[in-house]
Amino acid sequence: MTRKSFAELHRAAMARYPSGRTPGGVSVDDIVQLKMQNSYDTHLDIARDMARVMRADMAAYDADPTLSTQSLGCWSGFHAQQMIKSVKRLRGTTKRAYVYLSGWMVAGLRNRWGHLPDQSMHEKTAVADLIAEIYTSLRQADEVAINDLFKALKAAKTESARAEAIAAIDSFESHVVPIIADIDAGFGNEHATYLLAKELIKAGACCLQIENQVSDAKQCGHQDGKVTVPREDFIEKLRACRLAFEELGVDDGVIVARTDSLGAGLTQKVPVSQRPGDLASEYIKWLKTEPITEENPIREGEIALYQGGEFVRPARLPNGLFPFREGSGRARVIEDCIASLTEGGADLLWIETDTPNVDEIAGMVAEVRKAVPNAKLTYNNSPSFNWTLNLRKQVRAQWIAEGRIAAGDYPEGNELMKPDYDATELGQEADARLQRFQTDISTRAGVFHNLITLPTFHLTAKSVDELSQGYFGEDKMLAYVKTVQREEIRRGISAVKHQHEVGSDLGDTFKEMVSGERALKAGGHANTMNQFAAE
Repeated sequence: MTRKSFAELHRAAMARYPSGRTPGGVSVDDIVQLKMQNSYDTHLDIARDMARVMRADMAAYDADPTLSTQSLGCWSGFHAQQMIKSVKRLRGTTKRAYVYLSGWMVAGLRNRWGHLPDQSMHEKTAVADLIAEIYTSLRQADEVAINDLFKALKAAKTESARAEAIAAIDSFESHVVPIIADIDAGFGNEHATYLLAKELIKAGACCLQIENQVSDAKQCGHQDGKVTVPREDFIEKLRACRLAFEELGVDDGVIVARTDSLGAGLTQKVPVSQRPGDLASEYIKWLKTEPITEENPIREGEIALYQGGEFVRPARLPNGLFPFREGSGRARVIEDCIASLTEGGADLLWIETDTPNVDEIAGMVAEVRKAVPNAKLTYNNSPSFNWTLNLRKQVRAQWIAEGRIAAGDYPEGNELMKPDYDATELGQEADARLQRFQTDISTRAGVFHNLITLPTFHLTAKSVDELSQGYFGEDKMLAYVKTVQREEIRRGISAVKHQHEVGSDLGDTFKEMVSGERALKAGGHANTMNQFAAE
């Protein structure tokens, strides 16, 4: 979104009020400030704007695969706000930083029925509510920051100081960034998917991530018992998402098609094939079957398939589900990805894997790119992986194969997790690979976006445990000061001034705008936040 400059808004206001004030006495500068603080009229405007941001980032990545993007999963607006503030403080920009909205965390932490697993048991509207909350928080971060910039403008005593303050206002970069929103498996049929997609988009989502599992049997990507739908069923849901974007005028809306086929060994139904080689027949061919013979005849109530010139019986579980052939997951993933891109119009892929292995991911992407050369991925750097153990095992296996170490030099299994190996050559090499993991999969495996689904879930648990252990233990107040406040101050985390962070100064400014010297302000001499003024 191209924001109007201070000068443009000031000229427009002065044209209406040449005296510099409205008939009611409101200052033109105050009008300009509020207009600049309120960059978006609706969250649908955010969706349109952020979709363009994502498209530009995708084009930049196509030209240079080192320009990948990142996000952390956030389960509240405050988490998202603090993450983006931190990125801005670190880099000086929010570019290529997104927010990921995890259905897992909505189910586990934002659910009126309690803490529930990632099985689509949370309310549909909870996802849209969280998107709206996140953008409310990010916009408030803008308001607080711009209010501070206008304070500097009001305090300017010379023309050069005023010009400097206006330049800072005009160059301000918003905290509003794209959200990749998890719509699970669509929470129902294709029409239900479309209706929910519209709600997420109206809440601000420029990007929807949808998976090819059955809605009523949906599982977390890292649980067992996953059941996929036929490809044409999934394509209909991709089309539903696209129609929702188009209807609402988010022409650049981004769809992430996720396949769980690598770990999903079941399907709920056998699709109808119309001709050899169509989507249904390519899906059916992977079913686990057995020949129908005189010795093994078809029985009453069973179904048969005609494959390869003969009738075969698909295996069927007591619950009616059909298993796929063992070892077929990788091939199904590749076919899923190609169909989602070419038939479903998806923009990005998500391959849910069981371990973090760059070579495995790169190999699958290479196969997909034979059909779709510019295929790009969103990749889940999942907390469900034991990253330390996985990477140490990978290093050990590689070094043994290269003859660099003997099998007995390092243990084979969970022993590798011990802190004894942290400072070893193998431990340090594994950590080095962890550090460059996202760079490697972005440059070698076509991963445009790296995310961690549940980091703020685990971080909150760890941080609260750390504080509680000290506070309720022997350290008492030292625990809070040492682990929280002192670190906030030294890191420059703005939330240390918690009153200011939630908009206390915004309120004071508005009171001044309408009440002048009569304003009863919270930020006066007795405000204890002044103790942090020098930080």
